[in-house]
Amino acid sequence: MSSESRLYTFSPETTEKLRKFRLGTSRAKDPQAVVYQINKQTLEIAQDGGEVYNMSELADELPDHSPRFILLSYPITLPSGRQSVPYVLLYHLPVTCNSELRMLYAGAKELMRNTAEVGRVIEIDSAEELDGIEAQLGAES
Repeated sequence: MSSESRLYTFSPETTEKLRKFRLGTSRAKDPQAVVYQINKQTLEIAQDGGEVYNMSELADELPDHSPRFILLSYPITLPSGRQSVPYVLLYHLPVTCNSELRMLYAGAKELMRNTAEVGRVIEIDSAEELDGIEAQLGAES
């Protein structure tokens, strides 16, 4: 058992939501995102708000001074014409974030990646970087 899995926790409900989102978005036609945060007192990783966002809503939901984990399912058409739906973890870490929160989220990043079963992690430091996500996903697939 890794040290992260002893420190940070997921409720059974959160684990089930992670699984349902991953399986439910694999055939999605539009980008979908779910935001997760860490409770500083209990160190539990849980969904922030319980909503599924589209890309335009997501930019408005990200806080300016606090990190978040964002699970993103983003359907794209590859240069070959084939459809692909990358499932990634966006690690939102604003530059204005305090060092305590930086350490808290950095310690949980790999656990979140493994528990959510994402293909890769993309680090962003502002909501404006969401505009370039499609190009990053297309370049990697």
